[in-house]
Amino acid sequence: MNHFKDRETESRLQNGESAPSSNVDGLLKQKNAKRKSDMTLEEMYNNQYDFEDDEDDDSDWEPSALPDPNVVEIPKWFCINCTMVNIGVDFHCDVCGEHRESGILQSGFLASPFHRADVLTENDTHAAVGLQDSRLQSIASDNLTAIGFDERMLLHEEVVRKSHPHPERPDRLRAIAASLAAAGIFPGRCYPISAREITREELLMVHSSENIEAVELTSHVFSSYFTPDTYANEYSASSARLAAGLCFDLAAAIYSGSAKNGFALVRPPGHHAGVKQAMGFCLHNNAAIAASAAQIAGAKKVLIIDWDVHHGNGTQEIFEKNKSVLYISLHRHEGGKFYPGTGSAYEVGTMGAEGYCVNVPWSRGGVGDNDYVFAFQQVVFCSYAASEFDPDFTIISAGFDAARGDPLGCCDVTPTGYAQMTQMCSSLSGGKLLVILEGGYNLRSISSSATAVIKVLLGESPRHNMDQIMPTRAGLRTVLEVLKIQSTYWPSLECRFSKLLSEWGWYALQDKS
Repeated sequence: MNHFKDRETESRLQNGESAPSSNVDGLLKQKNAKRKSDMTLEEMYNNQYDFEDDEDDDSDWEPSALPDPNVVEIPKWFCINCTMVNIGVDFHCDVCGEHRESGILQSGFLASPFHRADVLTENDTHAAVGLQDSRLQSIASDNLTAIGFDERMLLHEEVVRKSHPHPERPDRLRAIAASLAAAGIFPGRCYPISAREITREELLMVHSSENIEAVELTSHVFSSYFTPDTYANEYSASSARLAAGLCFDLAAAIYSGSAKNGFALVRPPGHHAGVKQAMGFCLHNNAAIAASAAQIAGAKKVLIIDWDVHHGNGTQEIFEKNKSVLYISLHRHEGGKFYPGTGSAYEVGTMGAEGYCVNVPWSRGGVGDNDYVFAFQQVVFCSYAASEFDPDFTIISAGFDAARGDPLGCCDVTPTGYAQMTQMCSSLSGGKLLVILEGGYNLRSISSSATAVIKVLLGESPRHNMDQIMPTRAGLRTVLEVLKIQSTYWPSLECRFSKLLSEWGWYALQDKS
């Protein structure tokens, strides 16, 4: 296969971008032969493959004592970066191009995607030096960016080995931590906060006893499942409480001024966990817990921006009747066909809190920087979010599964796009901003994106200016729909909707094809 040795392609992959399309042609040849047991969760959900029953019933088949010399076993391995299955003896992933023994867990996205971990290339050296500029290494007294991390959260993993590795795996944190260390960011320019398990009383501010007890019960069981894709082992309950405790304490520290801002490098993720139910890889809702901590510390109004590719149905459920929390989610929806199926633009809140839930539901995959930044400009940072609601504290539910190369999200947001959105959020709430890790399953994508976000928290500006952008027609139609619906509850949006329609209507109304 093509090993993409040119410097330009290597640079693209190191920054979380995908391999050229010519390198995935082999997938088409594998499609018809691919077994259902080898499908990713995304493929299972979308039912991309049709399978016929095996012609021969082998239910009573007995293997012979000696191997058949005429049968050739085809080797199969899973990519360390994207978890996708590879058939054959090639050393590079057919999907993302990553070397099967790359150093991504040792050096993060700074490691070459084309070489083994023990091979240091000139590109690796240049990248590390560029990110460790000596002018940026000292920790200024007024630049207190806190990181919440504890290695005990790595103990949460799926015990039962299935036909495909679970995408929500400990390596997600390892890759991000390795990237931050290689860049001299953490440890270095950020400071850690002490980890503790959240208390039952603190959890009860968000969750029911049913949720708390169900999660705690898993600590007495070797392996268990809340849903077919939401696993637990004997360490999962403790990991979830550590993640929630870190988010709680980060929010309190930032609101009180002990920290300028912060990043919660935590797992399991949380935004699918509702009042009662654990689901979607999530056990406790970390963002909701952080919001409650900020309000205990004195914040009257909290803004939660959720850019995970999946709708945060748990967060919406927790706050849909609460006017003190404005929840804005940007996610794939596709008419309810994309997991978890919730998050329509018409879901606006209930029981007097209508308008305090804002969903930006993308109608297709492949959504990239331009649509996300355009939606931020027109929806997130329109007058009611920035002025009328005027939050005292801002939380980002930062899933990086809308990133380019993610096997579940299948979208196209780059580290620069995430950095731009973070910089925009930093202008709210007097800079009191907490970023909490949610999803993201391509290690190179999440580590490069998380690093870009944290560099903005440290005061750096994104590499590229994205003021002049052109949304896709589908993205523009979604934004117009959201503004029209929300103008019922926020009258100031009527003028914005009319202005946007007059400026872009000709473009939005063109043939959808």
